[in-house]
Amino acid sequence: MWCIPPEHNAEFVWRMEEVLALYKLPYDPDYPLVCMDESSKQLIGEVYEPQEVAPGRARRQDHEYERKGTCNLFMFFEPLRGWRHVWVTEQRRKVDWAGCIKGLLEVYYPVAKKVRLVCDNLNTHTGGALYEAFPAAVARGLCERLEFNPTPKHGSWLNMAETELSVLAGQCLDRRMDSAEFVRSEVSAWEDQRNRWEAKVRWQFTTEEARVKLEKLYPVIEWLGHKPGPGGADGRRE
Repeated sequence: MWCIPPEHNAEFVWRMEEVLALYKLPYDPDYPLVCMDESSKQLIGEVYEPQEVAPGRARRQDHEYERKGTCNLFMFFEPLRGWRHVWVTEQRRKVDWAGCIKGLLEVYYPVAKKVRLVCDNLNTHTGGALYEAFPAAVARGLCERLEFNPTPKHGSWLNMAETELSVLAGQCLDRRMDSAEFVRSEVSAWEDQRNRWEAKVRWQFTTEEARVKLEKLYPVIEWLGHKPGPGGADGRRE
């Protein structure tokens, strides 16, 4: 969902342009760009066993169901390489996120100098979560290999991992699933197929377009009687 401030907001603009600048960088295995987002999945069980597909008959499912709690999905997506990995956890605590980050750096990016991480502006997605989960020396080592790039508040649509989560929801999760183990198994199969295809996101929204389409978000600069010229703030008096 496109959720933006109602008027000019320098903080939003700054964060937005930082993320858009990252999306223009070429692929660099030493400094890979990874987008991260999370979502929850309602676990639902059947009250009555469904009648499976038969010749001339579609699958039949009773309208009654049983709620069995929720599980959480942490999506990590490298758009330039077309790679993703999803951790399915029982909860969404800081320590759960920290465990995913440790696995990301040590298992999937063991030789990268620094991972450029685009994530939502949440209090769970910080270096502090690593210090809550691990000894200080371990947390410090992980932080040194991370570059945090949070999206603006109300700007999660700038995170490409959100797009990938939408694909996951439509292709895999849009049905009744009764346990985290079942979700984990199905998500793993979906992930393997998407990675074999090297499925990517065609991101087309640029800084130049943002300055036109979202012009109302950019502050009008008037400072002590000085106004910017056509090319921006040049310090000249009109």
